Amino acid sequence: MNPRELPCNKPRRDVQGGKKSVVRACQNGQSKVIRFGDANMTIKKSSPERKKSYCARSGGIKGTGNKLSANYWSRRAWGC
Repeated sequence: MNPRELPCNKPRRDVQGGKKSVVRACQNGQSKVIRFGDANMTIKKSSPERKKSYCARSGGIKGTGNKLSANYWSRRAWGC
């Protein structure tokens, strides 16, 4: 499926370009295809120590509240 044909703000697994997931992010009339997550790594959010560490590290990166950024979707996958 073409990423531009995806429904807005619904992430799905699609390993391409070294990234694990793809989402068509829509916000304020803008639309952008975002690929995020390393295809060779797994999310270990079930480990409280790892989740806490990741959320602390990624919280200072620009784009935590912007749906058009990969950081927003990655943090959402971790449950931050």
